[in-house]
Amino acid sequence: MLLLRPIRPYSRILASQFHSSRVTWARKLKEFKLADIGEGITECEVIKWNVKPSGTVQIFDPLCEVQSDKASVEITSPFDGVLKDILVKEGDIAKVGSGLCVIEVDEDASTASAPTETTSGSAAPVKTEIRTSSVAATHEPPQQQTLSQQGLTFASRPASQGRLHPLDPRAAGSQDRDVLATPSVRHYARQKGVHVALVAPGSGKGGRIEKIDVDAFLAGPPTLDEHAPTPSSAHTDEDVIVELGRTRHNMWKAMTKSLEIPQFGFTTKIDLTALHEMLPILSAHIPAQYLPPTQLPSPPPIISPASFYASPSPPPVPESARYTRLTYLPFLIKTLSKAMAEWPLFRSSLTSPSSISSSPKPTLAIRPHADISIALSTPTGLYTPTLQRADTLSVYALASRLKHLAHLGRQMPCGLTPAEMPRRGGTITVSNVGGVGDVDACAPVLVPGGGVAIVAVGRAKWMWDVERGDGRGERRLKVGVSWSADHRVVEGAELVAFVEAWRTWLERPQRLIAEGV
Repeated sequence: MLLLRPIRPYSRILASQFHSSRVTWARKLKEFKLADIGEGITECEVIKWNVKPSGTVQIFDPLCEVQSDKASVEITSPFDGVLKDILVKEGDIAKVGSGLCVIEVDEDASTASAPTETTSGSAAPVKTEIRTSSVAATHEPPQQQTLSQQGLTFASRPASQGRLHPLDPRAAGSQDRDVLATPSVRHYARQKGVHVALVAPGSGKGGRIEKIDVDAFLAGPPTLDEHAPTPSSAHTDEDVIVELGRTRHNMWKAMTKSLEIPQFGFTTKIDLTALHEMLPILSAHIPAQYLPPTQLPSPPPIISPASFYASPSPPPVPESARYTRLTYLPFLIKTLSKAMAEWPLFRSSLTSPSSISSSPKPTLAIRPHADISIALSTPTGLYTPTLQRADTLSVYALASRLKHLAHLGRQMPCGLTPAEMPRRGGTITVSNVGGVGDVDACAPVLVPGGGVAIVAVGRAKWMWDVERGDGRGERRLKVGVSWSADHRVVEGAELVAFVEAWRTWLERPQRLIAEGV
């Protein structure tokens, strides 16, 4: 007789050895909030979302771009996951501390008390990888598709051809929205002057750009497919519609608002002959901290002041802020700050009636120092970084700041930050149009928030001045300057008198010696 044993006891053994684990993967919604980006900024406009709802994101992937009054910041994802909801649409204003979006992440349910709970973006980033290979494999930026059809090889395009003018039709497709690269790689590419969109796709996972891809991009000359149509021969009879970029659109809005300001303007010439004679001597004595390493004296002198006592080293100066010769512009700015010290009106800025005073009338805030903005034309548009406390800086320090600002402006994307572009800006703006073309005079436009006046500096030229030399005339170096001022607060006579005060400093630069410059 065959005895059959029940299997129920074994079920307990199996259950103890092959139990179902409580460790499971659960979906969790996390709200990502706009953090404080500094400079007292309380709100920003969302310019562009790089990811659409239901799109996958990885940590450090660019989520969106936000812009304050003058500077833009790229916001990256703190999580790996899926973008479930966008809380602030493009063109809307986001408050600091408010939610930008909701991201669905994968995390261990054994550590999550509520799988569907919405938490703050300040939580620790989850390391779950949820980007599918199929999505990464089919990812190809529009710029890559367009120029590949024209026979251009991206991996060998030099940096000099990597910058496109904002109105170049190819620039519309060279955005960062579809480019995978970590912030460190983006910073490295910016330092090399390379737009990451022109390097994509990279050699990393899912087409992610690595530093070696940037180096390979800079390595060789461009190659052109012989059988591919050249860009100049394609669509020659069709109009090309180009949408205004973010910076140019902001310029469009600012210039439209400038029509609300009644402006008084005039043009005059300033004699730079005395300054021209001093310039070679001053250029020959640029302090060592502002010189490139190749220009430093080598070997150091045997007998030096440091043999008795080594003075503290000056603050380090970045390579982008070093130079070998002076130009006229730092002197124009330095002497302008001297005139501003004499004229408090031109150190003033308009304030809203409710911000400081209870009076319904507009008010002027007089600043203790001269804050001067510089109009800077860059590959991405027009910016106005500010030289704060310009009156406290030497001519050499001003030249260093100007060179560094120009370097930041040439980066792609623009390297200017809120540190160089404070919210309230300068009270006077300087535009060096003479550095671009043969300009004698123009009509600069003053925009709201651009201070009380703006000056456009033309190109210095040698000319014959018949009023000098006892009627015989003399050859003099003169530059044309064109001014516009806010006629609501600045009288025409005040502007002319202020410019005459500036003239006395520029035409007699020896006065700066007595001021300790």
